[in-house]
Amino acid sequence: MAMDFAAGCVGGAAGVLVGHPFDTVKVRLQVQNVDKPLYRGTYHCFQSIVRQESMLGLYKGIGSPMMGLTFINAIVFGVQGNAMRQLGRDTPLNQFLAGAAAGAIQCVICCPMELAKTRMQMQGTGEKKSKRKLYKNSLDCLVRIYRKEGFKGINRGMVTTLLRETPGFGVYFLAYDVLTRSLGCEPDDPYMIPKLLFAGGMSGIASWLSTYPVDVIKSRLQADGVGGVHRYSGIVDCVRQSVRKEGYRVFTRGLTSTLLRAFPVNATTFATVTLFLMYMREGEECSLQNSEPQPVQLQPLQQQTQPTSM
Repeated sequence: MAMDFAAGCVGGAAGVLVGHPFDTVKVRLQVQNVDKPLYRGTYHCFQSIVRQESMLGLYKGIGSPMMGLTFINAIVFGVQGNAMRQLGRDTPLNQFLAGAAAGAIQCVICCPMELAKTRMQMQGTGEKKSKRKLYKNSLDCLVRIYRKEGFKGINRGMVTTLLRETPGFGVYFLAYDVLTRSLGCEPDDPYMIPKLLFAGGMSGIASWLSTYPVDVIKSRLQADGVGGVHRYSGIVDCVRQSVRKEGYRVFTRGLTSTLLRAFPVNATTFATVTLFLMYMREGEECSLQNSEPQPVQLQPLQQQTQPTSM
């Protein structure tokens, strides 16, 4: 299990660096005011952030996922690996169940982390240098929310996070298992790494497609209250208002940037984790073989007796 946690840490850090700019674009598109939209689409949003806020604007709020996602991936891969060992058989259903369990458990960290990330990403929209920063950093953001709204405040969006993460991670591990089996990802395969990257990327896309509408509502609830104005009283009210104003297309807002992010992030994460585990297990096997006592072959007594010079 320790190896699963370590592999998750390595994969998590790699995934954050690759995908955070796309995540910033996704959040901006999901929560922008439909009456006065700032962005026309994914490319325009990306271009506008770089022009108005510099390249650093794309990395707003990265502190929170850099701290949190490393632990989240460690928890996810650690719990999933342990759950598979408890379930015994490596079947697609067990992969889904183990993944769903891992997804539900990591929500304890994921929800506050994404709340801070979302608030930081929305801060200073369209400004290269914010005239008045409400939050200094991700930690300061959570502290301020806690002081103002208490424990309930820092867990805003927990129900939608659970609704997204539980089935989402189940689909994630199920898709990866099915794809790696179909592609025949064996250690001696010269094309193993490209196959792992493809399987990981497609698993991420499948996972996001399965729960994306819930993510839109989660982002809106967590961004609600920025500037002191609350628009939604809860999940049902958020869904009702969003559909009434924007139609059912609201549930696909930011999907393009999400899928553009999902493939490289999850390809990097899964390939890194898989290769790390393979490397560590090979090292363990070698050390076990070296530590095994070698059998001593005894020679007959007359052969052991050496002639003397006398």
